[in-house]
Amino acid sequence: MAKRIFCPCEDVTEADLEEAVAHGYRDIESVKRYTGFGTGFCQGKSCVASIAQWLHERAEVSTDQLAPFTPRPPLQPTELGLYAGLDLELTRDALSPHHAEHDGDGGGPWQSFASREPLPQSCSVAIVGGGILGLALAYNLAKRGQRDVLVLEESYLCGGASGRNGGGVRAQWNTVTNIRLARRSLELMDGFAAELGLNVWLRRGGYLFLAKTERIAERLAHAAELHQRNGLRTELRSVDGVRELVPELDLSGVVGAAWNPDDGVVFPWPFMWGYAHGATRLGARIEPFTRVTGVRVEGTRVRAVETSRGTVRCDVLVNAAGAWSPQVAALAGITLPNQPHRHEILSCEPLKPFLGPLVSVLDSGLYFSQSMRGEIVGGMGDPDEPPGLNQRASLRFLVRFARALTELLPRARQLKVVRQWAGCYDVTPDNSPILGETPGLAGFLQLSGFVGHGLMMAPAVAEAMASWMAGGPRDEIFDRYNLGRFAEGRLEQEDMIIG
Repeated sequence: MAKRIFCPCEDVTEADLEEAVAHGYRDIESVKRYTGFGTGFCQGKSCVASIAQWLHERAEVSTDQLAPFTPRPPLQPTELGLYAGLDLELTRDALSPHHAEHDGDGGGPWQSFASREPLPQSCSVAIVGGGILGLALAYNLAKRGQRDVLVLEESYLCGGASGRNGGGVRAQWNTVTNIRLARRSLELMDGFAAELGLNVWLRRGGYLFLAKTERIAERLAHAAELHQRNGLRTELRSVDGVRELVPELDLSGVVGAAWNPDDGVVFPWPFMWGYAHGATRLGARIEPFTRVTGVRVEGTRVRAVETSRGTVRCDVLVNAAGAWSPQVAALAGITLPNQPHRHEILSCEPLKPFLGPLVSVLDSGLYFSQSMRGEIVGGMGDPDEPPGLNQRASLRFLVRFARALTELLPRARQLKVVRQWAGCYDVTPDNSPILGETPGLAGFLQLSGFVGHGLMMAPAVAEAMASWMAGGPRDEIFDRYNLGRFAEGRLEQEDMIIG
């Protein structure tokens, strides 16, 4: 029997759409992420209308709920070389402060997709935030027998930073604790498909860090010594050694490099689906399109969480809302020092595979890798941009990234940009997370502040946190990274941050 194809670019069939609906995904953004439609060369121009019609007819989604997603800019595939030649000063308007709760996906009537089933009146653990950290924690709690878990997500799954990142996973850090956590996460990723039934496409091509200043080269050398003492295979590379790994790079100005062959890249979306499906299969509840509007505190303890769908009493409330965590904490009268910072990413048309490692210039924050389909995927932060909840794409990023990439990889000048998007880093003053108990407020646990590495740390941190919450040993991270360290003047500085 011939299969009916809805998205020729990504080979999305009617069976794929039926599977998405069977898992409860009916809004167009969730179906897009579950099936991959609209992420190919045409960016949905050839398929979004037919898929919307199918959802209307077969999934009984009303027409007023089918606002199509916003096509990722650029509207037409455009060569990086053209962007690199634009005047950067003309893009400074992109640096204007921008604050919005949600941006970037067209803003459909998401609340109408909330489940019609009432929320439970109470639960043991309520988790605010359906990103990778919240979902991983829910799964690990359920795995340990704590099934009375409720995850509250304001948008669709994959709508925040967890669904908007480049998927890099590495053990190259400059603190022993982060090295330990990252190594454990990589171990868990290796077994993810077997345990949870979804392949996250972990590709261990390594991370190649380049330095263009002596200061950064010294940092790489210091970190490499630390890595080797802690069992990592990080090695310093000369310019000739880098050229052996990636001959296509123009290494003018490169003064140092470090490479760990065991680092790699994953595909974030199935990472989240795996944890979500695993958690629900074990009895946890995940409620997207449910906004947290308040936190009920009695004395010095959290008692309930208030939502757009009613109030739920809880014994423990976990704040895992990423860049929105300060807003959630404020509902309980708690101030977090986190700040959101926009980071943009793009994807180019596919090339014949040539790039093994993820490459990063630590001085500028540039990074890029090649997907299994041959696309170049990369991004970089902008040090001139003020903090703010901004998930809009900008021309300024295209110009800056195009200049940096084509300087390092000249063959990319003819490469066409297919799509572009943005997400928010959740940045703390010391680039380290905020974990565990909240001083002065019992029952309110923090799980935020991971900057740009929440995806890669989530498996290990969620495992440790669930074990502790279920009565197991308390990992030292819940003291080291406690919120109280800022009032104590005790920072846990992490400097191996890309962007």
